[in-house]
Amino acid sequence: MSQAIPTLTLKDFASDQEVRWCPGCGDYAILKTIQKLMPDLNRPRENQVFVSGIGCSSRFPYYMDTFGFHTIHGRAPAVATGVKLANEDLDVWVITGDGDGFSIGGNHMLHVLRRNVDLQILLFNNEIYGLTKGQYSPTSQPGTRSPSSPEGSIDAPLSPCEVALGAGGTFIARSIDTEAKHLSAVVKASHAHKGTGFVEILQNCPIYNDGVFEQVKDKKLAQDFRVEAVHGEPLLFGKVKEKAISLNRNTLSLEVIESANNADRILVHDETNRVLAQLLAAMSGPHFPVAVGVLYSEAKSTFTADTAAHLQQVRSSSGNLKNLLHSGHTWQVK
Repeated sequence: MSQAIPTLTLKDFASDQEVRWCPGCGDYAILKTIQKLMPDLNRPRENQVFVSGIGCSSRFPYYMDTFGFHTIHGRAPAVATGVKLANEDLDVWVITGDGDGFSIGGNHMLHVLRRNVDLQILLFNNEIYGLTKGQYSPTSQPGTRSPSSPEGSIDAPLSPCEVALGAGGTFIARSIDTEAKHLSAVVKASHAHKGTGFVEILQNCPIYNDGVFEQVKDKKLAQDFRVEAVHGEPLLFGKVKEKAISLNRNTLSLEVIESANNADRILVHDETNRVLAQLLAAMSGPHFPVAVGVLYSEAKSTFTADTAAHLQQVRSSSGNLKNLLHSGHTWQVK
């Protein structure tokens, strides 16, 4: 008989460590949302493992009263893969940032997505290096002034969701640090997904990149600068939903149209459509709103399950190890 899981609360997941981020950092909001979400997952606390790399976001495991690893720069996906393969019953969470995850850790990120390991990746994107004092990152916008680009960055930024899709990710979503209800729903959907769940969280750095996402976060502006992608619902935005996203079939590109009298042209979100997800992931200002929500979800076998099945097959076909070792001085491996 399975043992009943005791009723848990937010306090059960908050450690006794002093939370040390800069005042106003978006990490505080994300931490509180995840701590509040944990009891709703109805999973034993000892089954939760948070793995991080290096960066401001990577202090996260210290503040969760769960198991965790604070690993080395960019290598959290590799360590998390090992943890999950060693014990499939664990819920493994990777906490990373735009620099840790897509600069030094870019290669590891690509392969954990390609393999579809059954774990959750929460990528805090503030478009800057915070811990090392404000250098521009792989997601920083052109013109970003920083200690490493005093005259403004000339790099073309990458889009985390686009890269995740290109790597073969099976669950791609985007949310916002201070939108607790939306973020909680997206992360919960990621947890329910079988495979690698990738959630980009737009997060403010008040010290080195303050207000970079103001248009999608400010209540007075957000309605015009973000669109919520909900499976099966039309892609509408604006103060009174007066604008919509449409597909220009001649150029195979998205465009913004008036929603009135254009019902037949308005795109309806389909989270199983990878091409649509790529188009939505690429949308950005000033001409397009930023898409938030579950952009893509695909049912596919996981590396975790495939590895377990492969090991079982090998063990059953290899015979008894003792007999093999005592069968002679040599043996043939088929």
